[in-house]
Amino acid sequence: MKGIIPSTRRHFHVTTNTLAFNLRNSLNSKTKSSSNTTPNDQISNDHIHSSHKHSSLLIQPSIPVRARFAPSPTGFLHLGSLRTALYNYLLAKSTNGTFILRLEDTDQNRLIDGAEENIYQTLKWLNIKMDESPINNGPHSPYRQSERSSIYSHYANHLLEKGLAYRCFCSKHRLDGLRDSARLLKPPTTVSYDRHCINNISIEESNKRMENGESFTIRFKSPNQYPTFIDLLHGEINLQPQINSIDKRFEDPVLMKSDGLPTYHFANVIDDHLMEITHVIRGEEWVASTPKHIALYNAFGWEIPKFIHIPLLTTVAGKKLSKRSGDIDIMSLKNKGYLPEALINFSVLFGWNPKRDLGEKVSEIYSLDELCQNWSINGLTKGNAKVDWKKLDYFNKHYLTEKLKTFNSTFFQNAVEESYQNIKNTLNLNNLQKDKVSNVLKMIYPSLVKLNDFNTEMYHYFFISPTYNKDEILSKLKIDNQTLTNIVDKLVQNSKSLSHEQFNETINIILLESPDLKKRIIFQVLRYALSGPQSGINLPIILELLGPEEVQSRLQNFQTFLKL
Repeated sequence: MKGIIPSTRRHFHVTTNTLAFNLRNSLNSKTKSSSNTTPNDQISNDHIHSSHKHSSLLIQPSIPVRARFAPSPTGFLHLGSLRTALYNYLLAKSTNGTFILRLEDTDQNRLIDGAEENIYQTLKWLNIKMDESPINNGPHSPYRQSERSSIYSHYANHLLEKGLAYRCFCSKHRLDGLRDSARLLKPPTTVSYDRHCINNISIEESNKRMENGESFTIRFKSPNQYPTFIDLLHGEINLQPQINSIDKRFEDPVLMKSDGLPTYHFANVIDDHLMEITHVIRGEEWVASTPKHIALYNAFGWEIPKFIHIPLLTTVAGKKLSKRSGDIDIMSLKNKGYLPEALINFSVLFGWNPKRDLGEKVSEIYSLDELCQNWSINGLTKGNAKVDWKKLDYFNKHYLTEKLKTFNSTFFQNAVEESYQNIKNTLNLNNLQKDKVSNVLKMIYPSLVKLNDFNTEMYHYFFISPTYNKDEILSKLKIDNQTLTNIVDKLVQNSKSLSHEQFNETINIILLESPDLKKRIIFQVLRYALSGPQSGINLPIILELLGPEEVQSRLQNFQTFLKL
């Protein structure tokens, strides 16, 4: 079996597709002695909503789980990170356990100003409460890896003393040459180090060079073969580096960098052990790291947590969802008008569905409180999760409607205030009355997907007169100019009785006078005169909100426009 285990954290992001391929190969080539799942069930590219298999290993823990979310503050918290945080949070809360936030900030060169604060703000807005974190200290503080350097040094020295790690004094130039030569081997190898420093430098010389201030890293002496491991979602996994038998190279991952800070892999294992993490839920792209993590656990003689690697997020077209493909960081979605409840509901279904009996229909609407009570790992699924933004709109419309239908609620009053200020500024309406905004919102809120939509052209006609385009209305209704003019003249003549209570009767009177006209066309002309090209709100509501005087005024304006 051939697998790929990249040697640095950043490398994973460019090898995900290769990893998925090799992971599937490794799983499909398992020995037949595994009784948990059949090989073809191990990894699937099926859509999240397709018929899927649940792993028999996915049994909800009976003990309180200690789970963690460990983001790196190198960017703002995005949709994939939310899904990871949410699953760990729900696993902890559904077992009366503990949810920990740990910041993996040892890659100082990649840190972004404001990223750490963004993580706190985003989780708070989503109502995901941290039991232990850098801002809510617990028994295992500090919770920033940059503040735990002495801890990592202690454990690195422990491995050095046991002969399971060694100092590497190789220059960057030499290491780059080893990587380049490894690629040229036939077959190429996925690991490149030649163990020069452990084979050619004695412990005494290593100590002396360290004392003289020479720059070095600390490498882990990787085992000749990585142990297989159990992933609760995917079953038994056996991933090994690809080796060239003639020119044998080794992975020997760096544990401590030359700046004295740990690598992700080393700090991750130590912190998970010291913080007593029982279960690790993370993205499938980290499967390749797991063998070296488990080798480190074994080197220390520590208990290994349970691992669950959840599927990749993809677009509807099946391509990996990229942070650069659009604004998918959570606070940008908040600014667009999406609600925390909608984002939680949207994200929880990226690789999880509640188990149900065959043919049983289950609602997809889940509040965070309901999820904390009922979420279980046995609902996790294996296929890549497709992100359909229309689904987010569906959830947001549901939750927004529920929140806005209670007119005396704080949420509704805040929505009125926000919309009032935004509409007034957008349309430059200094005399806009807040009561008018409130009255319109009370009538049209079921049509809103996001509250931000209220301050768009779709609804501006409630506050300002629409603009007209004769070619547009003639093309849309497929009528000639004379017919349009006749209809508008009739509407103006009867405008005083075009109230929301009487408009049907009034339209019927017009039809009696002009039987050659069609009721549908008259409705559409009336709508266009009142709202321009915007549609979606029923005519009686438009008539009621505009009022008789404004209805008459707009009909007369439209009549004048047609005569120009």
